[in-house]
Amino acid sequence: MALNKAKKDEVVSEVRDLLSTSKMTVVTKYQGTTVKALQSLRREGRDNGTQLKVVKNRLVIKAIEQTNSLKGVDTSALEGMLLYAFNADDEVAPAQVIANFAKSNPTLEFVGAISAEGKFLTADEVKSLATLPSKNELIGQVVAMLLSPVNDVTNALSGNLHALLDGVADKATA
Repeated sequence: MALNKAKKDEVVSEVRDLLSTSKMTVVTKYQGTTVKALQSLRREGRDNGTQLKVVKNRLVIKAIEQTNSLKGVDTSALEGMLLYAFNADDEVAPAQVIANFAKSNPTLEFVGAISAEGKFLTADEVKSLATLPSKNELIGQVVAMLLSPVNDVTNALSGNLHALLDGVADKATA
């Protein structure tokens, strides 16, 4: 069903708001993907804080042109049936959601991404972003790395105490 001018303006406004608040907007081809699979992908995205939308490319380009920080973005790759994934909290989350879902649905294919700084990333760059650990995993790795010297010292001290106590216990039984 065709949209009238007021509806198109409403869609452009909504996409402009999503683009301006999103840390990373991932663009994906979805041709050949079933509606049921797309609904499942939207559910997974919602759990992750990622919002997925299928919008006419012309309207997205118009929204990009109306967003101050994105005016210089190359929009030449925005062709065909595209799915846009927005996330205001995490740069990597949209790419990870789509990459994980694409493992079971190979019809999804990265086109690229638009960063909050107004740079268009290639599909290869988005794939490499998708392999990064999540924000919480990275924080956990840093905390573990910071705690490892403390754990090493604790283990060394407790090892010496055990050896000392074993020596005292051996002398007491002898």
